[in-house]
Amino acid sequence: MNNNYTGKKAVVTGGTHGMGLAVAKALLAGGAEVIVSGRNPKNAEEAKRELGERAHVVVSDVSSMKDVQAFGEYVEKHFGKIDFLHVNAGTSILEPFLEVNEETYDRIFEVNTKGAFFTVQRLAPLIHEGGSIVFTSSVADEGGYPGMSVYSASKAALRSLASSFAVELLDKGIRVNVVSPGFIDTPSMGVAGFTDAERVTFQELGDKVTPMKRHGSSEEVAKAVLFLAFDATFTTGSRLAVDGGIGQNLHSL
Repeated sequence: MNNNYTGKKAVVTGGTHGMGLAVAKALLAGGAEVIVSGRNPKNAEEAKRELGERAHVVVSDVSSMKDVQAFGEYVEKHFGKIDFLHVNAGTSILEPFLEVNEETYDRIFEVNTKGAFFTVQRLAPLIHEGGSIVFTSSVADEGGYPGMSVYSASKAALRSLASSFAVELLDKGIRVNVVSPGFIDTPSMGVAGFTDAERVTFQELGDKVTPMKRHGSSEEVAKAVLFLAFDATFTTGSRLAVDGGIGQNLHSL
């Protein structure tokens, strides 16, 4: 895989921690210029320290249409055109469907689906011909998982959006793909509000149910994202699972 991104300009939403941060680090290591966004000011400050002076770090909430437009203006002002957009910002709240309230439902869809849609709508016109978009979805974007009804639906909708975008951007030479991670070692294990103890329990569950009997790393997801972004030049509208086999109907003895 080509790890030389010299001269490339990339944008990563949800890039201040976890998988998005790993993608940003890999891009910078390869020589790219990078703008990352995240809604948490503390995470943004930590990301600035980790990524260094070459990275632009912007506090922006994808669920806010005002923020999405302002972020688009920032990207256009500082980069003009871009080569790669990684739509990674997302949130997850795990609850049985009988306990989900309207606020939780709306928040998940505002971030995972609506925010992703309008981020692409704003930034797609800035992508060079031959550029690409990669969405971070989830292994839960198909099938059924307890406590994930709303989250799974939001990610399934995201996959559907990605397919439509892939078709509509064909004439512009822009590829659109999806990476669907399973249990990944991130600060929150992908679930908002986890305590340290809950995170450990969730991680242990993931190691048990994943056929490869371990959780993945953010760096492993980043490799898949960047493969789709730059190397997979004859691939669009596809979904790449990075899940240790959990979503592939594999059954270990």
